[in-house]
Amino acid sequence: MAHDSTPSEFDRILRTTTERCGAPLCVGIDPVMERMPEPLAVLPPHEAFARFSTGIVDAVQPFAATVKFQSACFERFGARGLEALESGISHAREAGLAVILDAKRGDIGISATHYAAATASLGAHAVTVNAYLGMETVEPYLDAGLAIFVLVRTSNPGSTDVQDVTVRGGGTVAMHMGRLVAELGTKRPGVHAVVGATQHEQAHVLRAVMPDQVFLLPGLGAQGASAADIAEFARPAEHAADDPTRGLLPTASRSVTYPDAAPGDPSGWTERVSKAASALQGQLVDALATSSNAGA
Repeated sequence: MAHDSTPSEFDRILRTTTERCGAPLCVGIDPVMERMPEPLAVLPPHEAFARFSTGIVDAVQPFAATVKFQSACFERFGARGLEALESGISHAREAGLAVILDAKRGDIGISATHYAAATASLGAHAVTVNAYLGMETVEPYLDAGLAIFVLVRTSNPGSTDVQDVTVRGGGTVAMHMGRLVAELGTKRPGVHAVVGATQHEQAHVLRAVMPDQVFLLPGLGAQGASAADIAEFARPAEHAADDPTRGLLPTASRSVTYPDAAPGDPSGWTERVSKAASALQGQLVDALATSSNAGA
């Protein structure tokens, strides 16, 4: 069943949830059977993933503005995996969270239209997309009422081979993609960007290219990016009026969803997840406050 979801709805929910929890934290839900908590590890994958997703959403809801479901983790288990994904997305929506499907879709013509319809039918408010086949390939997602996060500068080591190459006229491939994203964003609402949080040395360059986009910033926590690194990507003050996100949506997955138990800690797995989310939320609040004061 399709859900009514528009880019303006995604942006409105994101602002509302950020105001509620005090920081634009996104928690990634990337379930793998090898890391399921003990009570869930004995269940069939589709059932374990459904319960895991529900538990994560309930644990992080007080501290997170958004959750991001990694589609591949669910798709590998076929129809039942997709049922678990749809169930998790539905629960997150009911909890009042903005929901991103991390699918990195990228295809042309009618294929993109099919992918967009499938994403909307799952209930996500937004989707990650790959626009390296051209910007027209991402417009079907906007037409389907979704916000999009376009891959611009990713954090994987091999991305340098493509995204840091200098293009004719100056700048890098990533900067050129950023300009295309910014241009589309002037014509269509809900156009945002994926920028690896570990690329903070490029933060100011990419922000100058995309002053109005929200940056989905994977890499907080387990991949090594800190809350202070995140603050470097913030929108300049003149582009952030009345926007509690400051153009930031940092994402943490493993460090929140699979926290290690301290010796002698009797907490259950959802309690540990909640503590990890609370700690990251506090770090982001402090870092963004410091950044605001420094820029004042």
